[in-house]
Amino acid sequence: MNTIYKERKIVSRLFAVLLSALLMVPLLSSCGGGSKNASVPPPVDDTAGRTVSDRQTEAKKGLGTGQKVALLAGAAGLYYLYNQHKNASQEGAQGKYYLSKNGRVYYRDAEHRAHWVTAPAEGIRVPESEAQKYREFQGYNRSTTGRDLSGITSSAAPAL
Repeated sequence: MNTIYKERKIVSRLFAVLLSALLMVPLLSSCGGGSKNASVPPPVDDTAGRTVSDRQTEAKKGLGTGQKVALLAGAAGLYYLYNQHKNASQEGAQGKYYLSKNGRVYYRDAEHRAHWVTAPAEGIRVPESEAQKYREFQGYNRSTTGRDLSGITSSAAPAL
């Protein structure tokens, strides 16, 4: 004679429902939408292919034949470029430049990707009166000594 106990049947059904629910938790949690904020793409280091010769011609326009000039390369050239573009309202290479905490200069493109900027190897020709602000930095008139940009802070720089 087969005897079915009602208590065991209820307990086994509850146990089966509980186990099924526990097995569904990873499946349901993985289907979440993720974070609501769109993540910013990683920075792009396109310094090898980037030329800044258009800025050099801008600096040459105001130079007269008898005017003394200074060459700004390295940190001095970067700081000069940063100061020329830090208040721009546009985006991209001709737009606003930012100074990172690690002492590098970058701009953001239309997709908000950071692009690192390097000063041209040949230097930027700047009137000597304007270049005096950059005398203490590496690269002023091709000097190898001086400050780099790591100690300068910028309040307007967004996070990378």
